[in-house]
Amino acid sequence: MKLATYKDGSRDGQLVVVSRDLSTAHYATGIAGTLQQVLDDWNFIAPQLQDLSVTLNQGKARHAFPFDPQMCMAPLPRAYQWVTFDSYPHPGREPVDDGGHGSGQQRPSDDLRGAADALRLPGPGWAADFGAGVAVVIDDLPAGATAHRALEAVRLLTLYNDAQLVPPGQDDPSRFVPAPTAFAPVVATPDELGDAWQQGRLCLTLQATCNGRRVGMCDAGDMQAPFGALIAGLGKLRRLRAGTLVGAGVVGNAPAADDPLQWPRGHGSLSDRRAAERLRDGRATTAYLATGDAVRLDMKGRDGQSVFGAIEQTIGLAE
Repeated sequence: MKLATYKDGSRDGQLVVVSRDLSTAHYATGIAGTLQQVLDDWNFIAPQLQDLSVTLNQGKARHAFPFDPQMCMAPLPRAYQWVTFDSYPHPGREPVDDGGHGSGQQRPSDDLRGAADALRLPGPGWAADFGAGVAVVIDDLPAGATAHRALEAVRLLTLYNDAQLVPPGQDDPSRFVPAPTAFAPVVATPDELGDAWQQGRLCLTLQATCNGRRVGMCDAGDMQAPFGALIAGLGKLRRLRAGTLVGAGVVGNAPAADDPLQWPRGHGSLSDRRAAERLRDGRATTAYLATGDAVRLDMKGRDGQSVFGAIEQTIGLAE
């Protein structure tokens, strides 16, 4: 099934069930008010939502309405925990091996953004970078769980934009400032992905464009460690609670086998693209995002339809 959180004036929004093709939706009223409520009592509530999902996909839901991604908040507008890893290859950087110790980065999770929310710059002279990634939402997990058990705790998947704010005159990504993370309109249960969900890897192409121009068509399945291992590492010494968000990091793929200076699938961020340009040409020519620019992240399923809906953010100044 697919779920989303609609704006209703509250901090946590209102839960809706979304059809497989993202064309229609139905309020989950009477079943659950928010996505966190579902995660807190998954075994009891999820089957009821699944029944509604089946009815909606069959076109028999009496109070269905057209799904509008512009109405979506982040699926979990406030999450108990949001952790990102770095599990993909990147130009000019050595592969990351955390040794199973869960060296993820804790990120702010009290104000997660919707797919259509503008990315605001602090002031003139600032710029922004996007970061295309895949995230999972997990159920309760005891400390010390195996990677297999950790993978079983995955309840939902989605996309996110790990955007970074670039200070004036700065070109060192380690000095960028994380922006509030934006998430795709929809989260989907693993069964919605079919054979694209393979042993903790989502083997589909994550498409990234800036101002309509393609930046990357990266295979999100090219993770150096699958989600099961990442989650198990994170929970090696402590239990994890339902609603924890875990991101695999900015997507990236290895360079061409016959030419290590060519990256045929593009990049999941402008920082990676600029790093590849330096390796190939000696200097970076791609500009970061400025006011008025737009970034779009999307993922198509085997049927050619968007799986989670697109993240479409414009760049503006802080109000």
